[in-house]
Amino acid sequence: MSFVRRAATVLAAATALTVGLAIPALAHVTIQPGTAEQGGFTKVAFRVPNERDDASTTKVEVSFPVDHPLAFVSVKPLPGWDVKVTQGKLPKPVKTEYGDLEEAVTKVVWSGGKINPGEFQEFEVSMGQLPKDTDALVFPTKQTYSKGEVVDWADAPKADGTEAEHPAPTLKLVPASGGDGHGTASASAAPAAAAPSVTPVAAATSASDGTARLLGGAGLVVGVIGVVIGGLGLRRRPAA
Repeated sequence: MSFVRRAATVLAAATALTVGLAIPALAHVTIQPGTAEQGGFTKVAFRVPNERDDASTTKVEVSFPVDHPLAFVSVKPLPGWDVKVTQGKLPKPVKTEYGDLEEAVTKVVWSGGKINPGEFQEFEVSMGQLPKDTDALVFPTKQTYSKGEVVDWADAPKADGTEAEHPAPTLKLVPASGGDGHGTASASAAPAAAAPSVTPVAAATSASDGTARLLGGAGLVVGVIGVVIGGLGLRRRPAA
């Protein structure tokens, strides 16, 4: 019985460690990819995992920056979800190469759908022109659950560089690598007119990244189990 107890204890500890390492990678609301070029246009996805095992995510509200507003924002329709894009007057006009920008998208809200426990969803947005005078854009996001709980992902990074409890999705901006001035975006991401735009495009989504992480965690658990059982078996082998 002592052998069984030791094996069970070690396996439980190994499983807990592996799950603890795997879950944080999926836990926070993030923006993917996390980097884009200054002065260009880009397509990003707000990745929202469901962190509760007794409720579903039913609403996602993303606030857009007004200190560095984006003149062109379009959303990709997502089956089962309704989307509302809000434009508002800026505190003061912002000069752009297309003229003075007085209004811009301030908020995008997805509702009516459901992210079940153990699942995540990606909400895609095409946007630009990205500013050249800052190295990051912050998108505070509110995640609403079916039981009424609202998680506000709006914390700024801590002074010591560690991650905040509820970090806001942040897009890091890097200097443009050259080319046509549209950064990393493809030609299809660039706007056709010189005025703020909110135009839906075709829909698609992918869950491959989350699935790969979970499978990788499961594989690690299996490997640890094999090593533990093999080691305990050798210890029980009688001396020759």
